[in-house]
Amino acid sequence: MNFKPIIIVAGEPNSIFLEIFLKAIKKKTFKSPIILIASKNHLEKQIKFFKSKIKFNEIDYSKKKIKINNLKKFNLIDISFTQKKLFEKVSDKSNKYIENCFKVGLEILSNKISNKFINGPISKKYFLKKKFIGMTEYLSDKTHSNNVSMIIYNKSLSVSPLTTHLPVKYVSKKITKTQIIKKVKTISSFWFKHFKKKPKIAITGLNPHCESIDPFNEDEQIILPSIKYLKKNNYNVSGPFSADTIFLKNNRKRFDVIIGMYHDQVLTPAKTLFEYDAINVTAGLPFLRVSPDHGPNERMIGKNISNPLSLIRSLQFLDF
Repeated sequence: MNFKPIIIVAGEPNSIFLEIFLKAIKKKTFKSPIILIASKNHLEKQIKFFKSKIKFNEIDYSKKKIKINNLKKFNLIDISFTQKKLFEKVSDKSNKYIENCFKVGLEILSNKISNKFINGPISKKYFLKKKFIGMTEYLSDKTHSNNVSMIIYNKSLSVSPLTTHLPVKYVSKKITKTQIIKKVKTISSFWFKHFKKKPKIAITGLNPHCESIDPFNEDEQIILPSIKYLKKNNYNVSGPFSADTIFLKNNRKRFDVIIGMYHDQVLTPAKTLFEYDAINVTAGLPFLRVSPDHGPNERMIGKNISNPLSLIRSLQFLDF
């Protein structure tokens, strides 16, 4: 079988990503070729630091062509980056390097060399600089994709927040019938395309117990009418459910996806249930984008104790 390569942008150099990448590559639980877009200088220093015996094949991308000569090694496209110390604090010093990595990665994807993409963590504070609230929105902008959805995926249950990395005080203003309907349609289309099934979707309310002391109750006046509309249009949705009970075992096992109104409402229980055994998938892009479900994690850099399971699951998800 001819597997297309998995394109990986390493992301923030001062993160745990290359540590978990070297651990994941060593396990080799996938068959697709790997093309890592990163700094050769930084990668070689980390290979030495972690005493890894992993070998790689460097690709000359100067002519915008990809030639994979050795499937037993992973492949590297070198993007220039140097810093005095191997590990430094995350700052805006690496912004240009990260931007160049994404530019090459997205160019390869647009040329149809691959349709499989993983990115390592970045700093929202320094790299996105408030222009985008997360990588989902960054990639949506770069690919001119209007209807995208962030999904934290596990094969037994996935979750998706209606609003992503948004301060809680702004959440209620962003909850609309249009957004809920678009979210369900995007997820349903993604599920049917990649899993050949119609997903069973639960939608939470916004307020505790789906009740409010305020005259305007979003659960009754926005969320419930959206669900009724979707049901009439043959989408398999239910709700609104109280967020404090929908994740009980006998409730959650009835669904493929739980859509929540804000980030922590669904990501907190999902990460409690699955820990590292979950991945971040973006539905609605022109390629399949996955990222390990962790950030730069500066506190663990260089300690060689980071768990690679989420990256391993990301690689296995794209291994087709």
